[in-house]
Amino acid sequence: MDEQKKKKKVTPIEQGCYPDQLWKKGKGIQHWQILAILMAVYDIVFANLSYLFGLWARYDFRYSTIPEEYLQAAIRFIPIYSGVILIVFSAHYLYQSIWRFASYKELIRLIGANAITFLAQVIGITLMFKQMPFAYYFFGVVLQFFFTTAVRFFYRFVLLERSKRVTEKYSKKVMIIGAGEAGQVLLRDIYHADEIEYKVCCFIDDNPNKWHRNIEGVPVYGGRDDILKAVDKYGIDLILIAMPSASRAQTRDLLDICKETGCEMKLLPGMYQFLTGDVSVSKMKEVAVEDLLGREPIKVNLTEILNSIEGKVVMVTGGGGSIGSELCRQIAGHNPERLIIFDVYENNAYDIEQELKSTYSNLNLTVLIGSVRDSRRLNSVFEKYRPEIVYHAAAHKHVPLMETSPCESIKNNVIGTYKTACAAMTYGTKRFVLISTDKAVNPTNIMGASKRLCEMVIQSMDFISREGRQDILPNLSGHNDETDSKKLFMNRHIETRTEFVAVRFGNVLGSNGSVIPLFKKQIAKGGPVTVTHPDIIRYFMTIPEAVSLVLQAGTYAKGGEIFVLDMGEPVKIDTLARNLIKLCGYKPDVDIKIQYTGLRPGEKLYEEKLMAEEGIERTANELIHIGKPIAFDMVNFMGQLEELADASYNNDEEIRRLVKSIVTTYHPSHL
Repeated sequence: MDEQKKKKKVTPIEQGCYPDQLWKKGKGIQHWQILAILMAVYDIVFANLSYLFGLWARYDFRYSTIPEEYLQAAIRFIPIYSGVILIVFSAHYLYQSIWRFASYKELIRLIGANAITFLAQVIGITLMFKQMPFAYYFFGVVLQFFFTTAVRFFYRFVLLERSKRVTEKYSKKVMIIGAGEAGQVLLRDIYHADEIEYKVCCFIDDNPNKWHRNIEGVPVYGGRDDILKAVDKYGIDLILIAMPSASRAQTRDLLDICKETGCEMKLLPGMYQFLTGDVSVSKMKEVAVEDLLGREPIKVNLTEILNSIEGKVVMVTGGGGSIGSELCRQIAGHNPERLIIFDVYENNAYDIEQELKSTYSNLNLTVLIGSVRDSRRLNSVFEKYRPEIVYHAAAHKHVPLMETSPCESIKNNVIGTYKTACAAMTYGTKRFVLISTDKAVNPTNIMGASKRLCEMVIQSMDFISREGRQDILPNLSGHNDETDSKKLFMNRHIETRTEFVAVRFGNVLGSNGSVIPLFKKQIAKGGPVTVTHPDIIRYFMTIPEAVSLVLQAGTYAKGGEIFVLDMGEPVKIDTLARNLIKLCGYKPDVDIKIQYTGLRPGEKLYEEKLMAEEGIERTANELIHIGKPIAFDMVNFMGQLEELADASYNNDEEIRRLVKSIVTTYHPSHL
């Protein structure tokens, strides 16, 4: 066995030597370097032959008639001119280019190199030896340019023609929307791909000046109104949208047409990829439902967010959830002194921990497992790490599940928020941001009502922090042996006032419990796709958008506000389902059935962002508004909160009645 191991040949790759290191280590020469040497020899030979041919042509193609002084001058200048060729061509990177991807930029470099060497030929041979006949210079530069250019572009054109022939037999048929520079780059990328998969059949562009013309042999069929006809004519399988400068609304309008074709669709992500030259078929992304919403990207003031987070100890409760994990991602990118992730579910916490460690190697990250219901655990964490900013995202959010377990909704959402807020105030947290929901407005389900109670807790805690009214704090410990938060707070001298605020927004695409993942699973199974009601509507925002606005709202906090995010126009869930079916290449109600199941307990046809009693105040960001807080008796509320905690820990089946007596806007579907 040992002898076999000794005889076994180990490749350089197995030894950890990669191709770009072999030359440096002297272990071999690479293929492209051999080609570069051969190309240099070719250039020297044919450049010199070109000028000798010019001299031969000047004297009627008869060698014997060439004057000796001209012939000797030309021959003696060959070594000098050969050196010039090597230096100038190398300086123009003509031996490092990948000529299978040659374009006009390589052609410009070739023209420049030939021009410089021509000047060197004219000046050098004239000054050093003799002024030559005009034909010598003329034929020399023309033939040199021809030979040096032809050999380099020959491979490119041969490969291009081969690609066209192969694609005619084996590829998907492709339409590119956008006959601009991005579209042309995509076309070249397809033709130069090692594994040919696509045949580009036509372009679509809204510029009439391009219609019925060709780009590298591919016709520009027409504008967007001709998309359906072009798909039928060419039998298109795949549509590539290469319009990086198009607005979201323009892209949405195009997608609305394209999704009717049943073709697979891919998008160039945006201008950034185009400007950085990162344009290729492999970089195209699948069209997602959010692309059909047509809203422009939400903009936030990154400087304000950076200033508010940089150098701070930041804690995110529920940091492993869909909203919490995105909060952690964006906070990690703003240089906090320490990021603390607090979550009861270890699998989610582990996943976001590994992701952040690999993305931000210098991040001071602490991941802790614990429940927001556990006062002792919370107080120990706050005492040890003293977070300056807390984003409270830990909550039960599933409406139907909470309808069947209302006491759990109160325990986790309301009591958990109170205990976390009390620990934050006790240990000098400067800002506490509650993640709320539009379901808190005129709630018809216990989850929405619990989030409204959370908002009331936050408003009350801000009042207590501002006025020093710790005497009205109740003790909401679920077990007799837990730390009494009120006594702990009363025994501490708090110098830092905590600003408590809430941020309210609607549904986020792709979050846990979102309809999109459910619809995708149902489509993958062949349907049916279940929609509760044909007229049900919701506000939607992507997770990164929602979180960036939460971070921005936090910078506006003064205490006691309920920030309301502008979610744009509401979307019908039925329309969302049909669009998703079309994006997957199926026809709604033909290939995939849509089944209406009826509204679930506590579910509304539409969600509201503000209560009727609330006013609205603008902020510096037009997408963030401040709802005027509804006045309520905070001293009385604290007493009700203690009663509510007792009822929830006793699993009182009549807890909805108690919640309704506290949240007057709560209208449960059943009691």
